[in-house]
Amino acid sequence: MSQLPEKPRFLKACAREPLDCTPVWFMRQAGRYMPEYMKIREKHNFLKMCCLPDIACEVTLQPLVHGVDAAILFSDILLPLLPMGIKLEFAKGEGPHILNPVREQADVDRLQLVPSAEGLPFVLEAIHLIRKELSGKTPLIGFAGAPFTLASYLIEGGASKSYIRTKCLMLERPDIWKALMEKLSDAVLELLSAQIRAGVDAVQLFDSWVGCLNPSDYAEFVEPYSRKIFSGLANEGVPLIHFGTGTAALLPLMRDAGGTVIGLDWRVNLGEAWRALGDGVAVQGNLDPVFLLASPPALKRGVERVLAQAAGRPGHVFNVGHGILPETPPDQVKRVVEWVHALSAKNSVLER
Repeated sequence: MSQLPEKPRFLKACAREPLDCTPVWFMRQAGRYMPEYMKIREKHNFLKMCCLPDIACEVTLQPLVHGVDAAILFSDILLPLLPMGIKLEFAKGEGPHILNPVREQADVDRLQLVPSAEGLPFVLEAIHLIRKELSGKTPLIGFAGAPFTLASYLIEGGASKSYIRTKCLMLERPDIWKALMEKLSDAVLELLSAQIRAGVDAVQLFDSWVGCLNPSDYAEFVEPYSRKIFSGLANEGVPLIHFGTGTAALLPLMRDAGGTVIGLDWRVNLGEAWRALGDGVAVQGNLDPVFLLASPPALKRGVERVLAQAAGRPGHVFNVGHGILPETPPDQVKRVVEWVHALSAKNSVLER
């Protein structure tokens, strides 16, 4: 349950309540586009930054200078794999590499389920530090990777464009797939529950790569495990954000799997997607991150288009449709925040 004395606009939007203007935050809002981040990055590798609570706290707070309506914990979706026995490294310019991929039943059997307080104490300590620094003024979002996205990293050994190993194991060895997804869903549910107990005000489940699946395979091989997580969190009293990319064909299934807020990438019309999802959920999104690299007039047109598609309905959280790109000028981020607040206030539900 939120520890904030007054309900801020981000949490009101998640609850589909009328408010003064549309709230905005950005996925990867703490990151490589900020000089302050890069200064720290010169001294520490990415994994170490995630594992040092004071650094994670500092980086989480850096984007608040832009006026965003929520902070998101600086961490990584793959961290829960470490206490499970996975050897992980981040190669410069190449992203994460799994040194002991999971492809056989014996590999799944070796995965350990360790409580977050024991396996990831630095994540929970970072939350405590951040909450203290926020002083109850700004909501904090926690997060975790969804079982399918974690499984794809484990099976492929890193990022992939085609997910051949993942899909072949899923289709040809459903027994191994089920065992792996059961373990991963248990681990993710425990981690998100621990983050909520530590003080986050909302959580987001990142199913970043699930858009590679068709609806039938999603329903059979993914939805039961995402549903298990959201069902397990249903009584925690915080907003639950369900996000994926390339998911236009999967949105109704994702809604059914769970989440009080459905995250939309930039490939869909926000208004049309919201109508398809129905009135029972809030939506988050969905500016193309590349717009942040365009000229201010072009960027403003992109912001106006997203807001027009939301049409002032209660329940819209403005965001990018995936993470902020490293090349993004910080001033552009600040511009978007100011424009979203000002433009949505002119047509706010409270004024109509």
